[in-house]
Amino acid sequence: MIRVLLVDDHAVLRTGFRTILEAQDGITVVGEAATGAEAVTAASALRPDVICMDVQMPDMDGIAATRLIVADPDVPSSVVIVTTFDRDDYLFAALDAGASGFLLKNAGPEELVSAVRVVAGGDALLAPEVTRRVIERFAAQQRHAGDAAAEGVAQTAPPAPGAAPAIHAEPLTEREAEVLRLLAQAMSNAEIAQRLYIGEATVKTHVSKVLQKLGARDRVQAAVIAHRSGLT
Repeated sequence: MIRVLLVDDHAVLRTGFRTILEAQDGITVVGEAATGAEAVTAASALRPDVICMDVQMPDMDGIAATRLIVADPDVPSSVVIVTTFDRDDYLFAALDAGASGFLLKNAGPEELVSAVRVVAGGDALLAPEVTRRVIERFAAQQRHAGDAAAEGVAQTAPPAPGAAPAIHAEPLTEREAEVLRLLAQAMSNAEIAQRLYIGEATVKTHVSKVLQKLGARDRVQAAVIAHRSGLT
């Protein structure tokens, strides 16, 4: 059973989400919160599998709440940001805070259900175009850093939001590197399986190993590492 916490300052919206989710087999809503501060307290008390988190709320916004929740080792929750606004600043701040998914409130009921199931399964939920935006922003910052370095300018800019820190990764096998390359092109497990003529379960195993070896939190960080390493 996937246990979900709903966080939004609009009670009507929370009721709508609860109705959609509890109509599904294997999903139950264990609590609700109307502010970011309430979300942090509820997450600690209820330890849900997935938190559907709004951004703009009183007391504490959803980004700050996500950062606190993800940083707590006693809270096993994955966070899906659910917002009305398709804004890059929200997207990158959410990834930097540790969110595992980003969904717009105008998404259909089936997309909400899918988001909860995907994130509960340990995967990140980002549409291909969103993944591309993350990688493109990182690439732009890398180009800027390279140009500045060539001109002898000291670099003080922070790392790209959502980017993984520099690590000494365990070497990937040839197949794992191939899976990482396709993952970095924003392909789903099903698309990777079709491209490589292998089963989805096998792809999922490879992806898990890739994340483990790279020390990446999710597929987005892995895609950024792939780009930084020149695999794309």
